[in-house]
Amino acid sequence: MLKRLAYGLIIIIVLMVLTALGLDRWMSWKTAPYIYDDLKSLPHRQVGVVLGTAKYYRTGVINQYYLYRIQGAMNAYNSGKVNYLLLSGDNAQQSYNEPMTMRRDLIAAGVEPSDIVLDYAGFRTLDSIVRTRKVFDTNDFIIITQRFHCERALFIALHMGIQAQCYAVPSPKNMLSVRLREVGARLGALADLYLMKREPRFLGPLVPIPAVHEVPEDAQSYPAVTPEQLLEIQQKGK
Repeated sequence: MLKRLAYGLIIIIVLMVLTALGLDRWMSWKTAPYIYDDLKSLPHRQVGVVLGTAKYYRTGVINQYYLYRIQGAMNAYNSGKVNYLLLSGDNAQQSYNEPMTMRRDLIAAGVEPSDIVLDYAGFRTLDSIVRTRKVFDTNDFIIITQRFHCERALFIALHMGIQAQCYAVPSPKNMLSVRLREVGARLGALADLYLMKREPRFLGPLVPIPAVHEVPEDAQSYPAVTPEQLLEIQQKGK
């Protein structure tokens, strides 16, 4: 009796593992046509979404995943493949701010501050992808991250009816533990999409990239004023 139970338990575990691996491979297969390793073949899009991660590990060692994403963002921006960089990451604690950290490093590397947009509510990959569409009004964009992360992000985008491609930046050589955790993350993403039908934790007002300014037809055209100056003039006239 005990042997039968043991064999039955082993069979169940094996089936669960095979199912998890099968779903993992299915996600990779489904998103493969939208992933680009070569910058030259990457299509041009207005916005590149850089998915955040910590710059340093808890031990104080710099995170190679972060460095590759920042370099990938620089490459896409400098080559003209994207015009704006939307930095999406976690800002849950005052001492931990992924978007601001990325912004400082990108500006130091030569990116124009006006071409950088921050998304402080990218707590999860699902939040980052859906907020790009619903908050930043961008439905066709380039995701910048490692290939394994590209696959999960693109799967979420496809499920939500969002057009996206991904620029797959290099991964560190020793990534076995990260790849194993990714299998669990993909199962979690499938549960979020098909079972829980989750939405981002926070949404908010529409903030198009680039911002759309409404200027009245009878507005003075010369001397030229910026949309912000025009708004200030209108408010003073009220």
